[in-house]
Amino acid sequence: MTSSSSPQPDATSEPAGLDARVLKIAGVVIVGAIMSILDITVVNVAIPTFVDEFSTSLTFAAWSMTGYTLALATVIPLTGWAADRFGTKRLYMLALVLFVIGSVLCSTAWNIQSLIGFRIIQGLGGGMLMPLGMTIMTQAAGPDRVGRVMAIMGVPMLLGPIGGPILGGWLIEDFSWHWIFLINVPIGVIALTLAAIVFDADSPSPTQSFDFVGMLLASPGLALFLYGVSSIPGEGKVLAVKVLVPGIIGLVLLAGFVYHALRTEHPLIDLRLFKNRDLTFAVLTMLFFAMAFFGAALLLPTYLQQVRGESTLAAGLLIAPQGLGAMLTMPVAGRLVDKIGPGRIVLTGLVVICVGLAFFTQISATTPLWHAEIALFIMGLGMGATMMPTMTAAMQTLTHEQVARGSTLMNIINQTGSSIGTATISVVLTTLLARQALAGPAIGATMKPELAEKMHIPPEVIQKGLDQASTAFAHTWTVSLCLVIVTLVPAFFLPRRRPQQMADLGSAMAH
Repeated sequence: MTSSSSPQPDATSEPAGLDARVLKIAGVVIVGAIMSILDITVVNVAIPTFVDEFSTSLTFAAWSMTGYTLALATVIPLTGWAADRFGTKRLYMLALVLFVIGSVLCSTAWNIQSLIGFRIIQGLGGGMLMPLGMTIMTQAAGPDRVGRVMAIMGVPMLLGPIGGPILGGWLIEDFSWHWIFLINVPIGVIALTLAAIVFDADSPSPTQSFDFVGMLLASPGLALFLYGVSSIPGEGKVLAVKVLVPGIIGLVLLAGFVYHALRTEHPLIDLRLFKNRDLTFAVLTMLFFAMAFFGAALLLPTYLQQVRGESTLAAGLLIAPQGLGAMLTMPVAGRLVDKIGPGRIVLTGLVVICVGLAFFTQISATTPLWHAEIALFIMGLGMGATMMPTMTAAMQTLTHEQVARGSTLMNIINQTGSSIGTATISVVLTTLLARQALAGPAIGATMKPELAEKMHIPPEVIQKGLDQASTAFAHTWTVSLCLVIVTLVPAFFLPRRRPQQMADLGSAMAH
């Protein structure tokens, strides 16, 4: 490993604070991350609007989300190699340009097919922004300050699901659906300008040839697998042709990639990183946490709108306490991780999440909403101490040369876990609602109270239906709680060492 010209902190010294240069770099990365993450949740809110605007089905309109996800899955495996080959600054700016161009094209869509196509272009840019941002920030801060920069990076990741519904509801209600895409243009231009000024000039010294065979196996394999998983909610079952065929082909390609990668000197995704025990447990923790977190993120907005009759904008505002809780604990968790390691922090955060999530397993159609707000705030406190400290656990032991590949690997795991979790929770909720004879064409679509009243359905029948629906939601939240409890197992093995000790371990492994 090449020696750095910057002084290395003593293993017994407290990690230095973030200097102005690192904070500037973090600010640029956050602008790009906010743009890409908000876009996901904003578009999710707009799907019913697309159904009406383009006279299409809900299932087809949902492909505006699925197509974006598949584009992410295709490009993420290439990001590590491309960063080494062309430099992180150039690639980050290219990703921003692709994302902005895709956004402008989306705003011009004339039918659902064109919108899906333009969303794929957007996804090609968006898929590179997060792993590149993590790489740039980690390399700028060094291993002893990874916890703090990861805490900064976590702000858009946790606030996106909260701010997206609020922003999307406002833009659609007061302007038009076109603006959920056009708003990315000024943000993207600002991010592009700042990146050109703030980021250090690239000086890539590529020593690795491109793994063309790995690309042919990994990218389509991951995309096909996630396509199959994403098709589960629409098909309503796992044993459907649309699920099994792409899912199995994807798994076969991924298995072929694993065989290939372990026998290739410079594979597209470096699976030898799993020799690092700390990274392995961090990956497992992130996988189960992403399944639980992104799966559960579907439930509350749907419950608030379909059972409690809240508007999209009101539902987004009611979810805000979760983000407030995360904002309080995330900076503290980042500082503590840099001092004592992530193990104790992540375990504490998961236990706190379990406490808040347990409330929702008992929710009913008449539960006071302020009770749910308190539970959300508690969950937010736990999430602020969980997501980014887990990322930190993976990144702290990597050498400078391994950071780009490591961040790529973690983003692949995050994307895979979120897709599996979303599909699992969607199917569980749909199945439970169907048993109550309440399922409609949309996932969790129960009959809204105002519609039932217009149809002159007796109040006691309405209340019974809402009670049955809330029971289905409560049982589905129980599945999410179980996933968080499972996450405690790999989290127990996360490192409880100071980051400099972990960095020394990573350097030793590199040699």
